[in-house]
Amino acid sequence: MQFKALTVILAGFVLAACEPASEISAPQSSDSAIETARLAHPEHEARTFTVLTTGTPIGAVEVTPTDTGYEIFYEFRNNGRGPTFNEIVMLDESGLPVTWLAEGATTFGNPVDEVFRLENGTAFWRDTTGENEAVSNGPAFYMPQNSSPYTFAIVARALLARPGHTLDALPGGELRLTHMQDLTVSNGEDSREVTIWALSGTGLNPSYFVMEGDAFFGTISPSFAVLAEGFEDEDERLRELAAEFGARRFEDIQSRVVRDYDAPVRVRNVRVFDPLTEALGEPVSVVFESNRITAIEAVDAPGANGEVEIDGAGGSLLPGMFEMHGHLGETAAFLNIAAGVTSVRDMGNNNEVLDRLIGNISSGRVAGPRVYRSAFIEGVSPFNSNSGVLVATEEEAVQAVHDHADRGDFHQIKIYNSMRPDWIPAVIAAARERGMRVSGHIPAFTNADAMIAAGYDEIVHINQLMLGWVLESDEDTRTLLRLTALQRLPVLDLDSPAVEATISAMAERGIAIDPTLAIHERLLLSRNGEVDRGAVDYVDHLPVNAQRGARSAMSAINSEEEDLAYRGAFDQIIEMLSRMRERGIFMVPGTDLGGSFTYHRELELYQQIGMEPAEILAWASHGMAEYLGVDDELGRIEPGYLADFFLVPGDPTGDLREIKTISMVVADGRVYFPSEIYPEFGIRPFTSVPDVRVVE
Repeated sequence: MQFKALTVILAGFVLAACEPASEISAPQSSDSAIETARLAHPEHEARTFTVLTTGTPIGAVEVTPTDTGYEIFYEFRNNGRGPTFNEIVMLDESGLPVTWLAEGATTFGNPVDEVFRLENGTAFWRDTTGENEAVSNGPAFYMPQNSSPYTFAIVARALLARPGHTLDALPGGELRLTHMQDLTVSNGEDSREVTIWALSGTGLNPSYFVMEGDAFFGTISPSFAVLAEGFEDEDERLRELAAEFGARRFEDIQSRVVRDYDAPVRVRNVRVFDPLTEALGEPVSVVFESNRITAIEAVDAPGANGEVEIDGAGGSLLPGMFEMHGHLGETAAFLNIAAGVTSVRDMGNNNEVLDRLIGNISSGRVAGPRVYRSAFIEGVSPFNSNSGVLVATEEEAVQAVHDHADRGDFHQIKIYNSMRPDWIPAVIAAARERGMRVSGHIPAFTNADAMIAAGYDEIVHINQLMLGWVLESDEDTRTLLRLTALQRLPVLDLDSPAVEATISAMAERGIAIDPTLAIHERLLLSRNGEVDRGAVDYVDHLPVNAQRGARSAMSAINSEEEDLAYRGAFDQIIEMLSRMRERGIFMVPGTDLGGSFTYHRELELYQQIGMEPAEILAWASHGMAEYLGVDDELGRIEPGYLADFFLVPGDPTGDLREIKTISMVVADGRVYFPSEIYPEFGIRPFTSVPDVRVVE
């Protein structure tokens, strides 16, 4: 590393904004010890780039070259929100930043006022985590916390000029550029020879982007792309390539970390957690073969010749857990396995992307949980989400239900914000006809009472429920209002007739709630410069990017009054869930944050509403298997059940935080040791690998 950090708060992404940025002006450079260079910009590089999600244009990147760098504007809107950044970048003769300014806001409104400068061999920067500096004794590239996709172009040109295409990064890590593929792109009139590169070194995964020589062409991922204006029709092909690159990467990781034994496996000396009694048993040995548990035997029972034996060292063996609010991607799939989450209920996704992922998991090409799919149906509006199926009429909405039912692999529908309330009864009737459950947000311009009366089985997100008690009928929840209006909750009387009527109706009709408590904690309680409460136990294990994100607010906190209001809102949510639990309203644990570490936090938070660790563990495993109707083969560690379980060295029934130190996970009979998975994503492991031997 070429920089010695004096005060470094490590880096991470934050979700981006929806308020327009104020204009910023170029700095008056006079006292910098490193002179900026007069740049020769690529002649054929586009100046405008289109932002697309699954083929739908949602925004743009606009680049204006200057004598010494670039001025950049970046903005998109999806699901009523998105980032707005204005940037000024000044470079030295090596293409390294000497000044980088960014203003704007992140997805949920957190203001961005980022400043980097390099003077007299010392780098200074300010971002949402605070002010930092580092002394230089060699070249390094400052990676901004919040910036446009054009950052990839600036990084690429610097790295292409370096031996081995590597360069130290600030605030930490090493940037690496890897050649992926050369290809020809065309818009029908103009063809370009381009190269796809991967940039890695500071986050969980590489980022894929496209260059035409030293000219930027775009960035690509399985569901999101930024492409040079005029070449939008290349979106699908390039996104498919990004998906394939990711699949190859994860397949390669899988080949190194999976143990798919062609023999019986004995996990010796473990205490099995029984979710029916909510207790750990005496030490035993658990035997499985292929993907089924075959026996539970005495701890000292001899193993047969050729049997694989894993030393459980007296640890706790628990049934695999269910993340009940996922939007699954490859990284989340892998990291959920490492976290003991062997089943995920996907609550809305690009169907083609999810089809591909499920196929790769089923074949063993990549690691991932069992997936229970929800049919995501959204109405067309200026604020609609672009996931799932978009419908413009009641007839289209009803047909969407039948289309998903015909496929046979969706257990429920999920209704979203822009669906018209008057369509909902017909949609629910179609779902009932096809034997599907109904869950969802509360669509704009209605409330939970109306959706309960229409026939919802489950309400998604606690804010969607509670906002009905504080909003006016004409207020539009398709915007960030559905989050910012939570400031009104502290004055809500939870004993009011309106609240009582809603809760009574839910209890009487058996309507469940998917609160997504962890994302509400982050939304309401995270603050710039402070480690997010949910990340305290593991933040120092994470790579550079994720650490920075864990020290950033999710929302805009514009005053002391707003700070207190948001804190009070979370207190009200906890109190509301405590009352719902007392009334017997069924809850499901899900994060809407990818699961993995945040799923562990989700479970921890339910202790605040009075649940005990053993109760939570039983609920997160057997309870969810029962809710999904698969408790005849999942949710318990018993002969005949599927081999889905995980090993914890300590006793999580006494201290739930012990589930963060998992030493082994078995998912569908495949054995994984998280300590071998985590380094593949730049994460420092939490435990050692158990001893494994073959019985002779």
